[in-house]
Amino acid sequence: MFNVFGRNKSRSSLRPPRAPGETIRAADAEHLREWSRGRAFVEAFVEPETVVNEMSVVLVDEHGEFTRRRIGGPKGIDAVAKLLDCPVYDVEETGYPQRMRERIERERLLRKREEQRRRRARFDRGELPD
Repeated sequence: MFNVFGRNKSRSSLRPPRAPGETIRAADAEHLREWSRGRAFVEAFVEPETVVNEMSVVLVDEHGEFTRRRIGGPKGIDAVAKLLDCPVYDVEETGYPQRMRERIERERLLRKREEQRRRRARFDRGELPD
């Protein structure tokens, strides 16, 4: 009826997708290499592993453009540093760069303005809002 002492508790089934000791997958490494090719001032920011997501890396260029890929675990950090030959930072210690945050905010505002334009056009045509 009641489980007073907490015995026989079922363990959580949430597990990271891969073991923490694994390294970056070939497809992810190729994407990171291609993305960074031809871009200036690329930096890598390592995001920690969570219950839901694997450890990942975010590459940010000089204009704030970024891409994110899984790196598997601590071995993936070394693989990224060797693969890209760029500075690697821990995002928990340094945070994301200001240029990336500004770009995200700018794109959010542009999406919002575009949505407002579409709504205004529908309103001008006499369509009722949802």
